[in-house]
Amino acid sequence: MRLEVSCQDRIGLAKDILVVLERYGINLIAIDASNKGFLYFQFAEVSFNTLSALMPQIRKVESVNDVRTVSFMPSEQEHYALKTLLKTLPDSVFSLDAKGRIRIVNESALMTLEMGEHEVLDEPLNHWVQGFNFSRWLAESQVLAQATRVYIGQNEYLAEMLPIYLPDENDSSILAGAVVSLKSPARVGKQFNALQNQIAGFESVLAVSDKMKQVVEQAKRMAQLDAPLLITGETGTGKELMARACHDASMRREKPFIAINCAALPDSVAEEELFGYVSNGQVVKKGFFEEAKGGTVFLDEIAEMSRAAQVKLLRLLQDGSFRRIGGDEEVRADVRIICSTQKNLAELCQSGEFREDLYYRIHVLSFHLPSLRERRVDILPLTEMFLEHYSQQLSSPVRRISAQCREHLLTYAWPGNVRQLKNAVFRAVSMWDGSAELTVEQLKLPSYAEGFGYFDHQFEGSLDDAMKQFEASLLRRLYPAYPSTRQLAKKLGISHTAIANKLREYKINKPK
Repeated sequence: MRLEVSCQDRIGLAKDILVVLERYGINLIAIDASNKGFLYFQFAEVSFNTLSALMPQIRKVESVNDVRTVSFMPSEQEHYALKTLLKTLPDSVFSLDAKGRIRIVNESALMTLEMGEHEVLDEPLNHWVQGFNFSRWLAESQVLAQATRVYIGQNEYLAEMLPIYLPDENDSSILAGAVVSLKSPARVGKQFNALQNQIAGFESVLAVSDKMKQVVEQAKRMAQLDAPLLITGETGTGKELMARACHDASMRREKPFIAINCAALPDSVAEEELFGYVSNGQVVKKGFFEEAKGGTVFLDEIAEMSRAAQVKLLRLLQDGSFRRIGGDEEVRADVRIICSTQKNLAELCQSGEFREDLYYRIHVLSFHLPSLRERRVDILPLTEMFLEHYSQQLSSPVRRISAQCREHLLTYAWPGNVRQLKNAVFRAVSMWDGSAELTVEQLKLPSYAEGFGYFDHQFEGSLDDAMKQFEASLLRRLYPAYPSTRQLAKKLGISHTAIANKLREYKINKPK
């Protein structure tokens, strides 16, 4: 039970109210005072009849204006607001007393130390954090804010120390302790980039492996050139991220960047969306190439573009101009075109599914993004980056990755690459169950065998059945690119008679 008493300032007022409370046998738990004319009292729950008799008696006390029940004391609100703030902070935060002992600690700090709260409270911070003597710093004649490098085990952190001073009656101050915040090098780098407005471009691309570093260096050089660029790579490897980075690092960075998923554009509206539409001599709709004037147009999954749109795109690349649908006027296009695909465009040209002349036009500059399987060194840094990002976004404590989970992350095939990893971490953070570690079970990754695809744990067939399923799947994928039994047999290194029998057995017809 909590009461708020609005009152005028008077010596002895609180004592008079306490006398009333004592008269009703009420044991006071806490009292708060406000300089805005309020007193607050907390005590155990009382009956409605007792409360109904008590409140009028308090109102009769001299200088009391009114009294009412409230849900919380001001000190409680401040306490839980501070606790919530500390809980959501991604950095490790410690509050120390004047001797360097831990008085308050947040969840991120406990996870960093891998300790429970009862194990660290009232213990010196130097038991775990090395590289700076906190008690000696607090014993100095004048304690000033500090920032230095410290270590917890083999891990390095930036420690920021701020002394806590309380005012005394003589208008001076007394040292009460300090607040210590630990930041990882990754977070320090992120904050620096954010302050310097440098997070755009290649600063947003994580590259630890040598293979990815080479790709980034190659992309940085190509970003400065104004020629068409083709980015290839499996699904989820970050083709759009790299395209945007190239735009941000180019001379066109102040102009629009428009990303278009060609697979999501129906053939009936693809030309209209890309090039615009004219009716009765009036421009009804401007196309993406016109809206991106001076900037970059990113054509994602260019292999899915309709044949009609391919023809118009070819003309744009050749002449630098195009015509709106229904119009006769030539429109100059001042844009750079970046394309991406996860398919083999050269093979699509052979099968007639993609224009060969367009392929050579968009393939002036190119680089290939490796799959996550080819850059396994990047997996754990990416996981930690996504874990920190989503923990901060969803106000969840940053967790450490369990040893078993680390092993699973490194051995998993990642058919969806970085996008799959990112989504798995987001799902795990959003469904946080209060555990201190990220586990394999929380990631909920479907079983996958490289070369075979996803498989069902409930599969009851024999090894021969599984091999036949894989064999049929492989032949269905290859037959369109090698549309005769002899070509397919040569590709797979077996007789064309054996191939013909297998195609017949699996009911795979010749591609049209």
